[in-house]
Amino acid sequence: MGAVPSTPRQTSSSETAEYLIATFVGEKSFPLASDFWQKLLELPLSLRWPAHRVREACNLFAQNNCYTRHLAKILIHLVWCLQEAIRTSSPPSDLYMKAVNAVYISSVFLKYTFENSRSENLHELFLSLDETEPIPSAFATDQTIENLVMHNVLSFIASVDVSSDTYLLHQELLNFLLVAMSTQLLSGPTPGPKDVNPFIDAAMSQEISLVSSVVHRLLLNYITQPHVPLSRAYSIFSEGSQPGVLERVGSAAASIVLLPFNYLVSSNGGGSRKQLAESSLHVLLILIHYRKCLVNEESVTIRSNESVTSDPLSKLSTHLSDNPYCKVLVNARDIEFDRVDVEGNANNGPVVRVPFASLFDILGTCLADETAVLLLYSLVQGNSDFLEYVLVRTDLDTLLMPILETLYNASRRTSNQIYMLLIILLILSQDSSFNASIHKMILPGVPWYKEHRLHRTTLGSLMVIILIRTVQYNLSKLRDVYLHTTCLATLANMAPHVHRLSAYASQRLVSLFYMLSRKYNKLAELREVKLHVKVNSREQDNAGDDMSAELQIYTDFLRIVLEILNAILTYALPRNPEVVYAIMHRQEIFQPFKNHPRFNELLENIYNVLDFFNIRMDAQTLDGEWSVEKVLQFIINNCRSWRGEGMKVFTQLHFSYEQESHPEEFFIPYVWQLVMARSGFSFNPSAISLFPVDLHADKEIRYGWEPNAHPNGEVNEINLHLDP
Repeated sequence: MGAVPSTPRQTSSSETAEYLIATFVGEKSFPLASDFWQKLLELPLSLRWPAHRVREACNLFAQNNCYTRHLAKILIHLVWCLQEAIRTSSPPSDLYMKAVNAVYISSVFLKYTFENSRSENLHELFLSLDETEPIPSAFATDQTIENLVMHNVLSFIASVDVSSDTYLLHQELLNFLLVAMSTQLLSGPTPGPKDVNPFIDAAMSQEISLVSSVVHRLLLNYITQPHVPLSRAYSIFSEGSQPGVLERVGSAAASIVLLPFNYLVSSNGGGSRKQLAESSLHVLLILIHYRKCLVNEESVTIRSNESVTSDPLSKLSTHLSDNPYCKVLVNARDIEFDRVDVEGNANNGPVVRVPFASLFDILGTCLADETAVLLLYSLVQGNSDFLEYVLVRTDLDTLLMPILETLYNASRRTSNQIYMLLIILLILSQDSSFNASIHKMILPGVPWYKEHRLHRTTLGSLMVIILIRTVQYNLSKLRDVYLHTTCLATLANMAPHVHRLSAYASQRLVSLFYMLSRKYNKLAELREVKLHVKVNSREQDNAGDDMSAELQIYTDFLRIVLEILNAILTYALPRNPEVVYAIMHRQEIFQPFKNHPRFNELLENIYNVLDFFNIRMDAQTLDGEWSVEKVLQFIINNCRSWRGEGMKVFTQLHFSYEQESHPEEFFIPYVWQLVMARSGFSFNPSAISLFPVDLHADKEIRYGWEPNAHPNGEVNEINLHLDP
């Protein structure tokens, strides 16, 4: 055992490769020091093998790995390749080639083992060496193989720059991380103490300096968007008539690469020229949202009333571990300015410094991608420095315009993407300077808005229009209460700071009250009918109770809209004549609610404004009819004499966003669905427990979600808080 297998003389490279791979998956075990590993890792990168042969090899490997421990050994050789590449200033190109081969082979067989594991603890991996294995002096035995692998993979990514020589290895190491961390797919959406994630747990245990360097590198990869080098060394894209590696990955051909990256991905994976940036973002999102469930054993003493003796009992409880990658991201600082330095406070541990300006700009160009939206959410929700940086930018349209355009096209987006974007707007609207500045930015036009020509409208007016349009879409399609709440909360935060709201936005705001009032009236009528039927039939029916609860929700919505109108009239009436005009034009819609106990005080203010302008309009001597222009000019003139007499001042509504106590139940499945939908990474659908999968779909499995879908059956990851 341990001798190098002799290869037939005068054979082609493909025959040699097939022989070596067959030997690797076979029954014979080769020690770490055997020259067999060098022969295996020096195979050319351009060879192919039919897909069914790959599956046969994986099946054979799974049967023999318990004896050969070849998965552990090739992972160790990967580690040695990476260690040599890190410590050598100018490594030879064949070293990178061997490392790429080691990553290819490891990823394929590791992924197959995960997908077909039948044990709860992934015992089939056999990530240890046999006791009889001769251990080379270069191998450290004081740590687990998974920790050794993750330490060196992360170290290479963090410390070795991306170049034409290293690009392919960087890309394949990121792909390897996706495979290694995909054990999360085998567990349910709620992290539990029995979940087995050896590689991602190893990533979480790394020293904080390495964690910081990894987060820094992944962010820089995303910011710089390095392009695929057109290098002959790896033939990543086709040159002439020869298909390249990534082109073959994206094809639906029957044959695949021998060291088969496209066994890892589905046929729609494609060869994006920004693949390294996208993969870096996918890995970062998985890392920052992971949470491990830990078990605590507490001692509890129970005293008996009849005895002075006490009996100690052990009580088990669980908690979620801290995530070092998340901590590093939320503490990242701008490379040019650091608020903490100015305040004189010391930072605990290494601080990642990234160019916020470049990050802001790249996010603005990528928000059509849902993963970019999730990164932006993670930053504005968790990183106070980045949020402050965004709020002081004078070109907020860089972020807001793609967000608003995506919301405009809500019917073509997932409900989760809509929620993330609305939460981002809500977080931004918590700042008064943001609410003021968006009304100072004039947009020359909004070409993607088709219902009405928006010429020289303010960014704030456009935001009001889109939020109201989203509510309208939700009423007709999604019917999700949380979405209503988020839109109205954002509008309420904006209301006291509204400045020169456009005519169209003002009309839409008043129409919002009418739209919700129709829904309210319909619910009230249906409830009366249900209650009448219930009384006559004497049946126990909960439909009436459910309808009463929904009616209460829409009562709250109507009150918020009245609060929004009140805030504009109370704090900003002279600056918003178009709002006054829209209220006067549709004043009859408020009449049915004038005596409603929840609305009467708010409507008193609105009618106070109406009386002020109606009385003066009636007293105005006018030649001819009142035109729109004349009425508006009349309002503008009389706004100067408005003093707000008789107006009741209500406490300003202020909504803030706060994550639920267990956001991981939403975000972990959500991140993996995004990764699988966008990276082309495929996984045996019958093995996935993290989220629902349609097992009856065609060959191309869709890892999607329906509107209002949530791992727990409802969207409950968000809490809105109303400040007193």
